[in-house]
Amino acid sequence: MSEGLFDLPGAPAPARGGGSLADVDHTAAPLAVRMRPRSLDELVGQQHLLAPGSPLRRLVEGDQPMSLLLWGPPGTGKTTIAAVVSHQTNRKFVELSAVTAGVKDVRQVIDGARRELSKPSGSVETVLFIDEVHRFTKAQQDALLPGVENRWVTLVAATTENPFFSVISPLLSRSLLLTLESLTDDDIAVLLDRALTDERGLNAEFELAEDSRAHLLRMAGGDARRALTYLEAAAGGARAKDAKIIDLKTLETAVDRAAVRYDRAGDQHYDVASALIKSIRGSDVDAAMHYLARMIEAGEDPRFIARRLVISASEDIGMGDPTALGVAVAAADAVQLIGMPEARINLAQAVVALALAPKSNAVIMAVDAAIADVKAGKVGPVPPHLRDAHYAGAKKIGHGSSYQYSHDDPRGIVPQQYAPDVIDGTDYYKPTRRGGEAAYADRVANIRKILRDRK
Repeated sequence: MSEGLFDLPGAPAPARGGGSLADVDHTAAPLAVRMRPRSLDELVGQQHLLAPGSPLRRLVEGDQPMSLLLWGPPGTGKTTIAAVVSHQTNRKFVELSAVTAGVKDVRQVIDGARRELSKPSGSVETVLFIDEVHRFTKAQQDALLPGVENRWVTLVAATTENPFFSVISPLLSRSLLLTLESLTDDDIAVLLDRALTDERGLNAEFELAEDSRAHLLRMAGGDARRALTYLEAAAGGARAKDAKIIDLKTLETAVDRAAVRYDRAGDQHYDVASALIKSIRGSDVDAAMHYLARMIEAGEDPRFIARRLVISASEDIGMGDPTALGVAVAAADAVQLIGMPEARINLAQAVVALALAPKSNAVIMAVDAAIADVKAGKVGPVPPHLRDAHYAGAKKIGHGSSYQYSHDDPRGIVPQQYAPDVIDGTDYYKPTRRGGEAAYADRVANIRKILRDRK
């Protein structure tokens, strides 16, 4: 989809009373603004929104009135879509920021849109773009409803937060929700090439060294605005040195960030991730923190890191500390809720907790052993007393008739067979005596003794 290149510091803002995001002074605008797409055909990425006959194409090419709610990470094109809607449909464009605008501002825009529609000389429709709409209070969102419901304005609202939690239901139901995805490295590469060669951009003034390109892609993290901002800064550094090639040192100096020798597409990506997990498994909290820092500085997707930690919590810690899984999942949720750079703290807390937790692989060994037996054909019939008995005729064929209810036994455990005959008596779970699993080792031994004492 689109570059998503807006709200940059110093970028010229459209006048409150109207004007298009496309109407900017390209001699002074930042590179990210200059490279703003002018049509749907110039958009990069988000192909799931651009298919022929899609709602977005109907809105733009068919000029159909329709309000949009755009949900996605920063730099994925939410503001760009608003610009294209305004530019290609020749509507008046008004932008409000949810950070600074109030109910009075919303009502003024809607009243102005009504007046435009009623002009005898020819009506003009209004596109109202609201960035960070999740920051609007309920009262502010309520103020939008008449304009949206009566189609006095075409609302295009952008949010990085889950709209089902941050946008009121009446507004959500009156808008078409479009979910945007982070741009891929290939998408970002297309935008970089376009910016380097296009007359609106750097107009072939510079070449980008391969290691510089790789570092830019890592730092972008799917955010096109960030990628083009860094490219422009590096181009300024190269220009100051009268250089025609943007090398890695120039890029690093320009963005004040050291390049970590870390190839996301190659072996080092997996090597560093492997080293993180093995350091956690080995309880070396300092080494684990080092590898976490390398992944963060290399621009690794924090969701990838979080997923690895969630796996490690069960694979390497398991019942040694059953709370470790909750810590890892909480960190993964925090990554989604907060985002980087703040979420680095949540990831670091999880790494410390997992590295220092007592270790046990008994859980993964148990499930893999059970799966191996299933694959080997050890899948005997379910014992009759465990079969479903909630239908007419079940008792006649003996299903569930001899089942004993565990809660009726003072121990809470009844000595009856649960496993199929073919694996009855097999011990898959073999707990260690480390950490909290020691208590489970004693408990499972007692339970197995009761279960197998069937006299």
